[in-house]
Amino acid sequence: MVRESYVVVHNIAKRHNVGTLARSATAFGVKELILVGRRDFNSFGSHGSTSHLPFRHFHSLSDARDFLKEKDCDICGVEITDSALPVNEHPFKRSTAFLLGNEGTGLSTKECEMCDFFVYIPQFGCGTASLNVTVAASIVLHHFGVWAGFPERSRDGHKFIVAERPVKQGKYCTETEESIVHERKSRRENASNGFFDETRNAESTSSPLDTLFTEE
Repeated sequence: MVRESYVVVHNIAKRHNVGTLARSATAFGVKELILVGRRDFNSFGSHGSTSHLPFRHFHSLSDARDFLKEKDCDICGVEITDSALPVNEHPFKRSTAFLLGNEGTGLSTKECEMCDFFVYIPQFGCGTASLNVTVAASIVLHHFGVWAGFPERSRDGHKFIVAERPVKQGKYCTETEESIVHERKSRRENASNGFFDETRNAESTSSPLDTLFTEE
């Protein structure tokens, strides 16, 4: 049985965390990084890894959930809840998409409702209540890779070998007039969540996703 992992990004407060998430995702064999809502993000911290990671965009959580269920994926919330299981016990059954919470508030009620189960990362020290979202993602994705039996990447000296940069990634989102209107509406609705910088020009081309999601 093929086991794949996905990362779902929806309500992360610090946009630059997405670039670091992408770096961890490529290191631990993630199939795709799924963005919900606005498509733009800051690639700071990715160290070029966004060239090796497919991105997929959805306007709503329900659309993302439908796609993942078509892939026979479980959706796992990374959150400390009453029913959450320790990630080191590897409570996985099949391909899994990991939904990470906002750095300050965690997963929202709506986000929790789309999850099939939850995992948390056991802590042993007394100095912090939780981990940075990118650190938490790295730990969880590594545990999934171990459970799934992903083959270890070859090394050269003190580092792992980086693959040749792809010429161009495939299109995962085709813009239509209807989808653009939908995105603008979603942008207004999500303006207060802190993830997206509404002070920037909406037509900014600084995001690598502008090239990933535009038509040829």
